[in-house]
Amino acid sequence: MFENNFDTDKEVQKLKKAIAFYQDKLAVELSKRRAGLRIGYEKGKAVFEQEILRRHRENKIGLWKFISNARPMTAFTAPIIYSGIFFVVALDIFVTFYQHTCFRVYKIALVKRSDYMIFERTHLEYLNLFQMVNCAYCSYGNGVIAYAREVFARTEQYWCPIKHAKRMVVGYHERYGDFSEFGDAEAFVEQYTKAHSRKEKQMIQS
Repeated sequence: MFENNFDTDKEVQKLKKAIAFYQDKLAVELSKRRAGLRIGYEKGKAVFEQEILRRHRENKIGLWKFISNARPMTAFTAPIIYSGIFFVVALDIFVTFYQHTCFRVYKIALVKRSDYMIFERTHLEYLNLFQMVNCAYCSYGNGVIAYAREVFARTEQYWCPIKHAKRMVVGYHERYGDFSEFGDAEAFVEQYTKAHSRKEKQMIQS
């Protein structure tokens, strides 16, 4: 049984390396695509050449045209979509308060909230005001959810680093792969003891 577990661990490590390889390859290909758009960066902000900016403005849909072409049902659903802002803000506040109190006690590295708050799409010249607001809302909503996910991922890694028995949960966080297998008591105790050791500081890192 232990030999089978060892072979499985080796295979898992090989798959992790393969995933990392293709993730790096994808990043390279995406960088090539961005290079074709001639995007530069100044003080951390994306900037375009003047010719690209001119083409952006030419492709901009005017505000009145955008509103007049909108389907009536789209306007009807807008209040439903934007009412979610109250829940997102509440989640943002709670998660921030939660990690700044609990994580300091557990000695878990704090999640950097600013890494998840990215709003550069609002500066694109081919977006009108409504589209900018939509992009900002989506950026904030998804940013808060990703931020909360990482906070709770570190919480799970600290309190319950055990994989589920039946299957790999779809869309689970990246830390899940390092959890102990379901039923592997020795591995769980080792991880749990290490995370909760008072001698260790910032055991769960970013």
